[in-house]
Amino acid sequence: MLLRITEQAAEQIKISIDSLDAQVTTALRIAAKRGPDGSIEYAMGFDDASDNDTVSNQHGIQVAIAPTSLDLLNGAILDFDTPEGEQASQFIFLNPNDPHFSPPETAES
Repeated sequence: MLLRITEQAAEQIKISIDSLDAQVTTALRIAAKRGPDGSIEYAMGFDDASDNDTVSNQHGIQVAIAPTSLDLLNGAILDFDTPEGEQASQFIFLNPNDPHFSPPETAES
């Protein structure tokens, strides 16, 4: 799958949709571009999908990705969690295409 959205991220996106005054009938557009230091910068917002977009439906959320972001988002995961050392939960991109990415440690017994 190109980009996977976790259930936690999808639930938070649905909360955002519900809080909007107007009914959202467009897709969640996720974009990525390479930063000056080689890292990947992300943007998200609601937008109409175009014919050139790659569109998927995950956990009831329609996701649109433009062709210019496909390679950078291939194999990435969008999660919603509290990063280590932070107080608040936030959207987190886990992306093996980012040279600064290090996989999260998993607790194993």
